Amino acid sequence: MYFDFATTAVADRYKLITATVVPRPIAWVVTQDDAGVVNAAPFSFFNAVCSDPPILAISIGGAGEHDLNKDTLANIQANAQFTICLVPADALDAMNITAIALPPEVDELAEAGLTALPSTTIRPPRIAESPVAFECETHQVIPLGGNTLVLGRILAMHVRDDCVLDPVRHHIDTPRLGLVGRMHGGGWYLRTEDLVEVKRIRAEDWQRRA
Repeated sequence: MYFDFATTAVADRYKLITATVVPRPIAWVVTQDDAGVVNAAPFSFFNAVCSDPPILAISIGGAGEHDLNKDTLANIQANAQFTICLVPADALDAMNITAIALPPEVDELAEAGLTALPSTTIRPPRIAESPVAFECETHQVIPLGGNTLVLGRILAMHVRDDCVLDPVRHHIDTPRLGLVGRMHGGGWYLRTEDLVEVKRIRAEDWQRRA
């Protein structure tokens, strides 16, 4: 089936993209307004895009009057600081609560029964229930029509102790993180437990093949 995006409605493009570009990691973004009110919201248009400088990218969609997207973007634009926490399977229901479009004066972490931990280098807190948290400052904000791309420079990273195999060599026990990924439709996710290893092929080995 061929889909010409030039003649496909925006909502239908979204459905096609999110049903096929899967699984997507989830950025649990925590921000804070000038009054100190914490906002937390999940975004699955998210990934790591550079290691030098260390950059994470989140794409924030259009927002209504009291949309979580509006609060997140407004806080980032005002204060240029945010944490990105990754979502473990045992916090999936709590993450879903933080996706509710609540008014900006409501603390989503409190609503979801989550624990805020102080960050080290920035003002917004991180989520204790997350095994990985990145402290970020805004590197660049890029309008993309219906979305806004936020590039965040990683200042510091927290990894739960039992998920660190070797702190000197910076080896992480990735499966132990127990993260989830975003799938299709309105509420489908997967657990990152179904693993398959495909070893990289060296050029010299490939060239020597029979």
